[in-house]
Amino acid sequence: MILYIIRHAWAADRTDPAWPTDESRPLTEEGSHRFARMIEILAKRDFAPESIATSPLVRCRQTAEIIARVLGGRPKVVEREELAPGSNLDGLVKWTARRAMDCKEVAWVGHAPDVNDLAAALVGDAQGAIRFAKGAVAAIEFADVPRTSQGELRWLVTAKLLGC
Repeated sequence: MILYIIRHAWAADRTDPAWPTDESRPLTEEGSHRFARMIEILAKRDFAPESIATSPLVRCRQTAEIIARVLGGRPKVVEREELAPGSNLDGLVKWTARRAMDCKEVAWVGHAPDVNDLAAALVGDAQGAIRFAKGAVAAIEFADVPRTSQGELRWLVTAKLLGC
């Protein structure tokens, strides 16, 4: 199985009075366009999650919906509380293991620093340092279902690296 871990795309500034709560901050227009360009490039390189789990916060949900739209609406987007700030790795692994019966590729869309910590724990060292820029996407491969310390980091890309 391939598990994609994705940090949400570029969102409105947290000090903007238009968004009084962190939960309601949306993506910026430029952030949405830039992330869509990234996904278009990745889709040409076989990025094709069949199911997308997202934090319930607006900016993550919008990021997940961009993925689904660019991929032709194929992947189903599901909100998971386990991806809200302070992520629950055990719950995510269990949810993803159930998806493995029907999916070969699954994506999680979450927040920093949680995505950094989730990726590090899955590839072997929960104390490791993996940095996700906004909109970054990592592919972690597992022999079967995801398990802590059992994944292999195949790649991690940023918008800048892809020229977006």
